[in-house]
Amino acid sequence: MAVNLLPPQAGDLHAVAGLRIGVVEAGVRKANRKDLTVFLLEPGSLVAGVFTQNRFCAAPVQLCRAHLATGLGIRALVINTGVANAGTGADGLKRAQSVCAALANQLHISPQQVLPFSTGVIMEPLPHERIVAGLPAAVAAADAGQWLQASHGIMTTDTVAKAFSVQVMLSGVPVTVTGISKGAGMIRPNMATMLGFVATDACIDAGLMDAMAHDLAEASFNRITVDGDTSTNDSFIVMATQKAKHPPVTDWSSSDGQTLRRALMNVSRLLAQAIVRDGEGATKFITVTVEGGRSSAECRQVAYAIAHSPLVKTAFFASDPNLGRILAAVGYAGIEDLEQTGIDLYLDDVQVAVHGGRSPSYQEADGQRIMKQSEITVRVVLGRGSSSDTVWTCDFSHEYVTINADYRS
Repeated sequence: MAVNLLPPQAGDLHAVAGLRIGVVEAGVRKANRKDLTVFLLEPGSLVAGVFTQNRFCAAPVQLCRAHLATGLGIRALVINTGVANAGTGADGLKRAQSVCAALANQLHISPQQVLPFSTGVIMEPLPHERIVAGLPAAVAAADAGQWLQASHGIMTTDTVAKAFSVQVMLSGVPVTVTGISKGAGMIRPNMATMLGFVATDACIDAGLMDAMAHDLAEASFNRITVDGDTSTNDSFIVMATQKAKHPPVTDWSSSDGQTLRRALMNVSRLLAQAIVRDGEGATKFITVTVEGGRSSAECRQVAYAIAHSPLVKTAFFASDPNLGRILAAVGYAGIEDLEQTGIDLYLDDVQVAVHGGRSPSYQEADGQRIMKQSEITVRVVLGRGSSSDTVWTCDFSHEYVTINADYRS
C-alpha cells in the first residue's frame, strides 16, 4: 500500500489545450487491462526529454533520442506497458520503428515525429503487431480529458496511479501544468523503471526547452531511489503546446518565468515523490537531507549512500533505531577527507549523534517513536561547508522481495 498517496481524481486533473490522449487495451502482455496510450500534439508544440544513462538502454529510448535530434517537431507519443523492449537488439529497434511508422501513417506525419516508450519485462520481444492493431482505437478515443486514464494505462507494478495538475496565472492568463508518472521498482534515475510525462499549454521559447527538462529532472526524478537500480527505459518528457495566450516566456528569471518554473517543478517533484511513496513493498517515505557539505554533489553522494543501504532501509521497515547503520553509510560514501568528529545526525527533531558520537540527550525511546512514523526525515550535518541536498527514498520490506521474485510470473 502506497505511503500517504491517494489515487488521483479526474476532476483534479486539468486538460492541456493542444494535447489529446487515447488509452486502450492492446493485449501487450496481459488481458483485460489498458496497456496502450497515445499522446497527440497539435502542430507548433515543443517537446524535450531526458533519458536513462544506463548503457544498455532500451530500443524506444534509442529512437526517442534520434527522433528528437531531427528537429522535425514531435507530434505524437506512443506508450506501451507489459514489455520493455530492452535487451532485444536490432530486432527490438525494428519493432519499435514499425510502431512509430504505423502511428505516423494514421496521423499523416513523419515516423521521426513520433516518440515511442515501453515499460515492463526486459528481454522479451515487443508484440508490435498487437500494438499496431490497437493504434486506430487509441487515436479514435483521443480526448483532452484522458489524463486519469493515461495514469492507469502506463502502470506496471504500481499500486496507485500517479498524476498531478496545477494552474497558474502568467500575465493575467490562466496556464495549466499536468503530468503523470509510473514506477515502483528498479528506481534510481540517473539523468527510475520510471516514465514521466509533464505537459503545459504555456508559451515557452524553444531555446529554453532542453535545459528546462534537464533542470526539472535533476531536482525531482534524479533525487529519488527505491532500490538503487537504474532502469534501461527511464524517460522524462516535457511538452509545451504553446496554446495559452500570454507573451512567451523567454527568460526564467522574469516574473512569468519564475511562476511557470515553480509550477513545473512542483508537478515534477510530486510525481517523483509519488514513485517513492509507491515503492514496491514500501511502508515508509523517507527524506534524507545532508547539510554542511563542500558541494551539493558531495551532499548528494552521502544522501544516496544512506538511501541505498539495505541495512538502513530494513531498519526503517522494522522501526528499529539501529542508527549506527546511517553513520556507517556516511562513512563509506566515498569522501576521503571526511572528519567523523564534525558529523551530527538527526531523526526529525531528535538529535541522535553530535560530533560523530551518540548525543548525551538521545534516548532510545525517542528514536523508536520517530522510526514508527510513516514519514521520516533523516538529517546529516557534515560540518565542512555550506552546501546541502536532499533525496527521497523508502524502506525495504518482505513484500519488495516477493514482488520482484514473482514479477515475471
